[in-house]
Amino acid sequence: MNDAPTDMGLLPELIGFNLRCAQTTVFQDFARTVGKQNISPPQFGALILIEANPGISQSAVAGALRFDRSTLVQIIDRLEERGLVVREVSARDRRSHALKLTGPGAALLEELKHTALTHESHMARHLSPDEKRTLLALLDRIDQAGRS
Repeated sequence: MNDAPTDMGLLPELIGFNLRCAQTTVFQDFARTVGKQNISPPQFGALILIEANPGISQSAVAGALRFDRSTLVQIIDRLEERGLVVREVSARDRRSHALKLTGPGAALLEELKHTALTHESHMARHLSPDEKRTLLALLDRIDQAGRS
């Protein structure tokens, strides 16, 4: 067995590799904290968007969370099976579904938001408020550059 450190080559210099490592760390902590309620990060994101935009379409949620529509349908199916979300025929476009939180969905989301803020504080504990703002701004710039 070789205990020598692994030469990472070019990887530490790549934005994508570093983002993936950070994402893994964040998702593992999310699973340990927020995930205790059997909610994944994509499900949490969908619940947040539905709460902020009652009646939002599945397509709009998919676009905002950057999921293809079939992946989002699976996420909404799981939330609906748990009684957290309902799909209603949209009054504006009868071909699409309007998403709304149920009473139990809204109650669970209130609990989850508090837990998620604790998770967020834990993840950012080594950053000053200015560093966190800078990190978020830089990530947004990378995102915008990738979409232009």
